[in-house]
Amino acid sequence: MLIMLRANGRIIMKVAIYARVSSERQDIDLSISAQLKALRQYASRDSHTVVKEYIDEAESGRSIDRPGFKQMIVAARQKPAPFEAILVWKLSRFARNREDSIIYKSLLRKQGIQVISINEPVEDTPSGRLLEGIIEVIDEFYSANLSQDVLRGMRENAGRGFCNGGRAPYGYIRVKVQDGATSRTKLEPDPKTAPIVQRIFRECLGGKGLRAIARGLNADALASSTGKKWGTTSIEKIVHNEAYTGALVWGKRPRTQGARNRFAPLRTEDAWGPLIDQTVFAQVQAKLAARAPRAVHPREVDSPYLLSGIMRCGKCGAAMVGHRGGYRYHYYMCGNARRKGREVCPSPILRKDKVEGFVINRIKDCILTEDNLEELVRLTNEELAQTCAEEREKLEILQPQIAEADSRLGKLYDALETGEFKGGELASRIQALFQKKEELQQVKADAEEALRYQAVDMADPLVVRDYVDDLRGLLERSSIIEQRGFLKSFVDRIEVGDSEVNMYYTIPMPPSSLPEETVGVIPFVHHG
Repeated sequence: MLIMLRANGRIIMKVAIYARVSSERQDIDLSISAQLKALRQYASRDSHTVVKEYIDEAESGRSIDRPGFKQMIVAARQKPAPFEAILVWKLSRFARNREDSIIYKSLLRKQGIQVISINEPVEDTPSGRLLEGIIEVIDEFYSANLSQDVLRGMRENAGRGFCNGGRAPYGYIRVKVQDGATSRTKLEPDPKTAPIVQRIFRECLGGKGLRAIARGLNADALASSTGKKWGTTSIEKIVHNEAYTGALVWGKRPRTQGARNRFAPLRTEDAWGPLIDQTVFAQVQAKLAARAPRAVHPREVDSPYLLSGIMRCGKCGAAMVGHRGGYRYHYYMCGNARRKGREVCPSPILRKDKVEGFVINRIKDCILTEDNLEELVRLTNEELAQTCAEEREKLEILQPQIAEADSRLGKLYDALETGEFKGGELASRIQALFQKKEELQQVKADAEEALRYQAVDMADPLVVRDYVDDLRGLLERSSIIEQRGFLKSFVDRIEVGDSEVNMYYTIPMPPSSLPEETVGVIPFVHHG
């Protein structure tokens, strides 16, 4: 077990440092080096010993599949643990997904390791952890909103026939085109591979099977997109891909981690030169459908029971499941009792409307309170002030960089006019410098726009109060899936006993230090 010493009333610890950025654009906002500098200064100021630094570059906080993060967790599981605390710039650097944050902080806490945000000081007390939980929920909310903002930009890009990234479909190549001051990407037929795609569609329309088509391509030594031999999977992807008709279909894939696209799929015809006629494509789809074995997939129906997956029987541990039977109302009852009979587990049957109403009201009354709201306003204003300062600092850095790029371009143009260098020698340098200047100007414009938004964004307590009201409304007016996801941010599980219902919170509820609440079961029980 590690020993903590005290100096000037402060606890001296062995600490690890964790720094993360999501992308190159966010690296400009708050670079790894800037995070590390601040974290090292914090550790030095409090006489902590930094035993290890873990870094994740271009890694999203919404996933825990990050190399540096995983290395840190593996190290933390050692006995004894090599450090007693993990320093992060902000809690959002540790994780933006509330569920992941709860799991890994709980694991670390069991190892005697705390996560310290140097810009969001939170006491390691029940009330402090409650506040930390609210901060993390809001971070996740902002992260989801940011994702939607990015999606809007990608949707607009796709609507104009431009590519949003990724590899070009086999048969096409990606080319840069100028769109005003911005360079964007379009697809053009690849002279080498486009004829192969057309051959695949032609043979499929002629009645050849996918396996036979693949064998023919391999016999003719024609390279696939991976450089390996052709297989039926590769052929199948091609013959079902509408991109070969010149159509760009964006937004078909469902979002990951249970979230759904808020936008309907977008289709743009004639986004690029087609390799296959629309009529031929439709005929190929009809042939494939006629040959495909018929399969009936079960319809996926969302459970209308809010506490599904959260509430369990305290007697046998089985999940409490929805039940109606011949009753007028809907109920929750033990899954074992429903399947095997009440003699197996005679736990109470609870009225759905009453027990769900109780849980919702407890979340609203205990978490979304005026006291928490006041603290939230203070933290929000501090966050906005810090962000505005960072944006202004960024503008101060960008302005001389843009001026320097202008100056260097001017010198290159002068050299070109005087004939000091040949045009061919200077063209690539001018193009690279011009592109860099455009990128800097775009970042500058983004920073200026961010400052305009932040000047009015959530700084007023009334605005924050409206936001909290929205969160309360989420528990009443949104879909069951959204409500259940919100509840899981605060409720770990609910156990139903003979005479009481126990709610176990993911964070302790003030003023009690116990992370649970017990109420009598009588108000929720079905009698009869």
